[in-house]
Amino acid sequence: MSRLSERPDVAEVGKAIPHESAALHVTGQALYTDDLVIRTKDVLHAWPVQAPHAKARIVGMDVEPAYGVPGVVRVLTADDVPGVNDAGVKHDEPLFPDEVRFFGHAVCWVLGETLEAARLGADAVQVDYEPLPSLINVKEAIAAEEFQGAQPTVERGDVAGGLDGAAHVFSGEFEFSGQEHFYLETHCALAHVDEGGQVFVQSSTQHPSETQEIVSHVLGLRSSEVTVQCLRMGGGFGGKEMQPHGFAAIASLGSILTGRPVRLRLNRTQDLTMSGKRHGFHAEWRIGFDDEGMIQALEATLTADGGWSLDLSEPVLGRALCHIDNAYWIPHIRVSGRVARTNKTSQTAFRGFGGPQGMIVIEDILGRCAPQLGIDALELRRRNFYRSVDGVDQTTPYGQPVRHPERIAAVWDQVQESGDVLRRREEIATFNAEHPDVKRALSITPVKFGISFNLTAFNQAGALVHVYKDGSVLINHGGTEMGQGLHTKMLQVAATTLGVPLSKVRLAPTRTDKVPNTSATAASSGADLNGGAVKNACEQIRGRLEQVAANGLGVPAADIRFVDGEARAIGASGPGVAWDEVVRTAYFQRVQLFAAGYYRTEGLHWDSSVMRGSPFKYFAYGAAATEVEVDGFTGAYTTRRVDIVHDVGDSLSPLIDIGQIEGGYVQGAGWLTLEDLRWDESDGPLRGRLATQAASTYKLPSFSEMPPDFRVTLLEHAHEDGVVYGSKAVGEPPLMLAFSVREALREAAAAFGPVGTTVDLASPATPEAVWWALSEARRGHDTDHLVEGKPGAQPDLPDPEAPPRRPESEVEQVLLSEA
Repeated sequence: MSRLSERPDVAEVGKAIPHESAALHVTGQALYTDDLVIRTKDVLHAWPVQAPHAKARIVGMDVEPAYGVPGVVRVLTADDVPGVNDAGVKHDEPLFPDEVRFFGHAVCWVLGETLEAARLGADAVQVDYEPLPSLINVKEAIAAEEFQGAQPTVERGDVAGGLDGAAHVFSGEFEFSGQEHFYLETHCALAHVDEGGQVFVQSSTQHPSETQEIVSHVLGLRSSEVTVQCLRMGGGFGGKEMQPHGFAAIASLGSILTGRPVRLRLNRTQDLTMSGKRHGFHAEWRIGFDDEGMIQALEATLTADGGWSLDLSEPVLGRALCHIDNAYWIPHIRVSGRVARTNKTSQTAFRGFGGPQGMIVIEDILGRCAPQLGIDALELRRRNFYRSVDGVDQTTPYGQPVRHPERIAAVWDQVQESGDVLRRREEIATFNAEHPDVKRALSITPVKFGISFNLTAFNQAGALVHVYKDGSVLINHGGTEMGQGLHTKMLQVAATTLGVPLSKVRLAPTRTDKVPNTSATAASSGADLNGGAVKNACEQIRGRLEQVAANGLGVPAADIRFVDGEARAIGASGPGVAWDEVVRTAYFQRVQLFAAGYYRTEGLHWDSSVMRGSPFKYFAYGAAATEVEVDGFTGAYTTRRVDIVHDVGDSLSPLIDIGQIEGGYVQGAGWLTLEDLRWDESDGPLRGRLATQAASTYKLPSFSEMPPDFRVTLLEHAHEDGVVYGSKAVGEPPLMLAFSVREALREAAAAFGPVGTTVDLASPATPEAVWWALSEARRGHDTDHLVEGKPGAQPDLPDPEAPPRRPESEVEQVLLSEA
């Protein structure tokens, strides 16, 4: 067992404690960025001027009328930027554009004494546009060959030969939507400049160091002249990894120019229409199976809808390609990827970061093909799991060994047993036979998710730990808190490493002048990276204090242990020395009581040019069984029960981890079943406008969608060596457990037809989509989009060079079929 993962017998980690800010959250005392405005004097408010076109050239702008509005102080335009007029790390996101690239694009910003003054001033700004042709959906971009960024391929084996030799070959295509983050706290920044010209920005950001970098280059300053602090976020989910930077830069620029603090907070409609979402994808695929249902070969093309700029589309696409295998061994595989450029918001990171988009493709394929193969979908999935062969772990398509593959089967078998799946499926079969207009189904899907940033350099972290003379401890680390419980875990790690009660340790807000050059709190790596850095800093301090205590007790330093706030010698029967006393003695002996900790993830290597290597420290595993009931008249459905077994290693904080698993599942179910982003694709004046720009038109999962029976179990005996205290990440992997609800809905819809029926289920599987699927099943038709070739045949994939076939509307499909 490594030193990093070794856990002492008495530890604060592993205890089920509440979130460190839970009481503040529920009492309304927790402070967020915008709460600081009332504590700040003479604040100006920012409001955007948003373009009413999906794509247009700006041919004229008159800001003078805005100054006629009482309370307007300044209008910010490109002429005001002292540094680089760009808010992105790829330099493809002009802060003040000369060409509008999506409906709602901010072309300038108005600063006012009040928010209302700024809004009225923005209305007064006169902008002349020359509308240009636009691309709104991914198929339009594919037809126009409008792509951006790299076009990587993951490949292994002989795909053509594998398909030639397969007994059953299927092909199809699959398009699925993105997802709105809909965090409770919208994008927000508050900036002011001190007497020395130092810029201080309070920002709701997952990546303070990158916010600092972007603000610096917009203002033409060095990074050391800008400090960014994130107190906490009211949710992030990836939406605040890249996108806060431009808003912080606007607030900072306004503060520099006016000499006053500037607050920028988007209202909900602005946030929905201006900020990026999860990438929707279009997939074309061809797959071969043998007679036993074993996957022989897979060929696929994944096209991500990137929106108007690159943002994080390239790494999102890369992770999708690296996760298309999910938990399944695919001997011959070739998966190509590309990013479409469309005139929509620039799509960005979202919980799972491309992993869900890759994994849903193989899960959709297996769900569609299982009835055609005459194999139960649960059995088809289990047969194809990764395993060790003659003691050697099978490898992913990009060449990384899948360590602990037995855990895939372990979580699967445990969820089957604890969920009493076999008995319940028999009951469901009986129920379905007796109820022609209501059907139930129960499906299980697995999760294998790689943990670490795909970009190796991001896998590092720092921390700063202070021990004060009175024995109290203050920790700073580079991770940000967005409600996920990272700070709670870091408090537990520090207390465990120092051997003191949790009450001794306090945590300071994340800020760039305490811990520099931090990575984003993303990729489910927050606890791994920052926990390693906090542990390292605490170990330095503990090592010094062990020597002080050893001198006082007359034993070797190696024999000292700090337990429950007391230094004790191994094997000694007498009393130890209190932590506070050791600390006080150390101070008077001039022993350093603070330390900067550092951690870098070992064992990673990745070559993105050939998509080969070992980009992940380990894989997190899980399985979920979901039972649903579908109404055959409306397509409405309820989730009756969910059983989950998930692998978090040796949990740092079980209460936090179970909450993350529950929340991840529900958010994933929202993406797959409810949350339906719609843009106006007509040729009218509102082309490109986001139609679902409020909670009234964008349906989020709520209490009514929660399963009444929701059971979550953490996999036991799952220690992960080489990770802080043997734990595993929990932020993103649980979201993919929700594939089980979509597959259950597919099986329930198919149950309205004859045995062996397969249905093509849209994503999100809204009640409307489920109704179309079950109506198709009732007519006894297989999906037109799933084609089986004869043994050895290779059904053609849609020609990517050809314009996409525009399918008939759902109403037209029904009328044609009935005719």
